Amino acid sequence: MRKHSGPPAPGQDPAGGRAGKGTANQTLALAAMLFAVSMTFIDQTIVAIAAPSIIDELGLSASGMQWVVNAYLLSLAAFFALGGRLADIMGHRRVMLAGTLVFVVSSVLCGCVPTGEFAQAWLIVFRATQGFGAALLFPAALAVVISVFPVERRGRALALFFGLSGALTAVGPLLGGWLTDWTWRAIFWVNVPVAAVALVLAALARIPEERRRERLDVPGAVLVAVGMGLSVLGFQQASAWGWSSAATWACIVGGLAVLAVFCRYELGVAEPLITLRVFRDRAFTVDSLVLFFAMTAFVPVFFFASVYAQVSLSASPNQAALYLLYFFIGFGIASQWGGRILDRRGARPAMKLGTALGAVGFALWAGKLTDLSIHDQWPYAALVGAGIGFLLAPASTDAVNRSIGASYGEVTGITQTLRNYAASIGIAVFGTVLTHVTTDKVVETLTSKGVPAGPAREAARSVAEAVTGHADAEVPGGDGRIATLMRDSMDAVRTDFAEANQWVFNGMAIALGVAFLCSLWHPGTRVTADTATDTPAAPGPGPDPKPRAPEAG
Repeated sequence: MRKHSGPPAPGQDPAGGRAGKGTANQTLALAAMLFAVSMTFIDQTIVAIAAPSIIDELGLSASGMQWVVNAYLLSLAAFFALGGRLADIMGHRRVMLAGTLVFVVSSVLCGCVPTGEFAQAWLIVFRATQGFGAALLFPAALAVVISVFPVERRGRALALFFGLSGALTAVGPLLGGWLTDWTWRAIFWVNVPVAAVALVLAALARIPEERRRERLDVPGAVLVAVGMGLSVLGFQQASAWGWSSAATWACIVGGLAVLAVFCRYELGVAEPLITLRVFRDRAFTVDSLVLFFAMTAFVPVFFFASVYAQVSLSASPNQAALYLLYFFIGFGIASQWGGRILDRRGARPAMKLGTALGAVGFALWAGKLTDLSIHDQWPYAALVGAGIGFLLAPASTDAVNRSIGASYGEVTGITQTLRNYAASIGIAVFGTVLTHVTTDKVVETLTSKGVPAGPAREAARSVAEAVTGHADAEVPGGDGRIATLMRDSMDAVRTDFAEANQWVFNGMAIALGVAFLCSLWHPGTRVTADTATDTPAAPGPGPDPKPRAPEAG
């Protein structure tokens, strides 16, 4: 059976770190970990702004570009639990350094992708290795923060860690817009100086190394990676294979079946990759569900909103970045309030408010997409950002506080795996919806303008695949009259693309609505510093025995 920590020894905090570590050490360690994880968050969003430029230069299809975005998220989800366990077994500082190196080398190789027939495969492979590096880096970095801060200061440190790391997704679009004006390859190379700062600060912080003598659950790691990969492949390829295709459903059902086998296997292993008994804590289960449904919209919205801005609004990459800035203004303000609500009343009020605002914001934003005006949409983008800001840090922190014994890395592995898997599914599903709806609407528009059905269908497929504002240069026109009709129809086609995005944004509103319903199930209890330290974790199976202070809300 897995061994759990008992009560802290004198002079030692419950995470295993020595009490009274110098403030400078704590500050440097927190700064180093924030610089390190900033790369992983920035890379979730920075590629979205550069997507049209990458498509143009490398000749990728829309499906191929979605895989470039999704390969990172899927790899991050598939290997996050493995990264957390490796950090426990091999040492948090060592795995954090290894993850940083894997991430930054992969980033350089992504920026060096050659043009030609191997470009798409090259970019997808090294985006996946980037995700693997992030999966090693993030749980180890979180464990470092927990180990160097005593429990009475850990809540503030974790709030800063989750709040700033979440807010750093705002840097991605802004930085991406500026760098893409120079070259889109720089969006990957910018990770090099950030990694260098993180490594230097980590060395100066003198972070202690801690390990646990346990075996690595290799079969579990393989099962979870295969299950997630197969299911997301099915969702992603549904636009190309069709929802009636046996291959589509074989991947989706097969992947979910493998994940079910993984769960059953983990319950019977002495030292599992993921300790599933934490889900016996109802509050933790609700935190996880809220994060899952919220993340199906949070990361995908950057990709779809960026492409919408550059296609339907004819915005430049910099303008598209500013369009997304409205979201982050709301996010930044609300995340501060969300942290205060968590401290005073627990996670449930913050999650209820955040999911409700997010659902309403997405629905209102969807209704404004066809106005084709950036300035008319900013209040709704800000409202969506505020909704996500209210719920993200409280749900994440509440889940971490409900860890089993001292195994914060395990619990973070679960929540982050769910978050990134949800983001992968969101991009895959909403991308499929966008492709199908765009194709149908463009066919209808072109035929109404006098384009014959055959060329109209071929043109519509090309527009949906290209997902750029230059579809008139890529669709075959037959004779000159048809080519002219198609060029004259491009304004209407951009409106069609906006209408197709309404389906996506309404889908995101539904996802946040489901998250709101889940938040109502939260018991309203919360973990405080006193309850976290007064009672040690029980070594045997069963729900987390820490007492909770009941909290109305």
